[in-house]
Amino acid sequence: MLLPVIVALNVSNVLVYSATAGYRHDSIPTAISELTRRGPDYGINFINTEDMTLFNDRYLSQFDAVFFLSNTDEVLNSSGKAAFQKYLDRGGNVVGVHAATNCMLRRSCFYSSGSQFQGHPAFTNATMVVLDMIHPSTAGLPPRWNVTDEIYNFVTDPRDLGAVVVLSADESSYRDPSRGQSAQGDPHPIAWYQERHTGTNSTGLVGRSWYTGLGHAAAAWKDDVFMSHILGGLAYVLASNTTRAMNPDATVGSLGPKYTPV
Repeated sequence: MLLPVIVALNVSNVLVYSATAGYRHDSIPTAISELTRRGPDYGINFINTEDMTLFNDRYLSQFDAVFFLSNTDEVLNSSGKAAFQKYLDRGGNVVGVHAATNCMLRRSCFYSSGSQFQGHPAFTNATMVVLDMIHPSTAGLPPRWNVTDEIYNFVTDPRDLGAVVVLSADESSYRDPSRGQSAQGDPHPIAWYQERHTGTNSTGLVGRSWYTGLGHAAAAWKDDVFMSHILGGLAYVLASNTTRAMNPDATVGSLGPKYTPV
């Protein structure tokens, strides 16, 4: 399958992968539409696919980041996982949103950007607490940010893998009967980053990762504050200096206007 790409110099290519093999979020089409609409203002060329066969070395090599959008269960086959592993080993960056921590759980440890989804209470109003007012993904947020979302619990503390948590949930602001079963640490992690993605085998160029547990409802993707959170996270990973958009010596990333469809 050919995917049309029109790229200008200094524009980053981001592959949005939205395939699901389990529960499918109704917000996915809205998320793709809003990312595509807003991308040019941020110098980002978003390409969306749900075709796992495009996870091959040649196709992935043109992207500065891969954006996992609310994926569930096993959404890549063995060859796709191998190609994605190679992409990470060559300096590729990765972003995960919402249910992205609930895919490829058992056989793809390299995918994890810090932890895995455990569960969540009912869709609820809750208050998020910004822990880092400077990071691009949180700089545009109020210090205490009221959201209506699914507030995820995680199996382990992402800080155990070197992640830096930039956004946490105020656990007193909502009710969650199952919260005590989680080993996610305190404060309750919601969004975090890794300067060097732990899923790579490389000792050279290592890309960045960023994840947020928010983004369940379509309405969030229409909200400017929420989108500043998402696009700020993307801006952070794209500034890694490990892909061609920023580093002429890199081996993956945007090739500018000379893109050839695969």
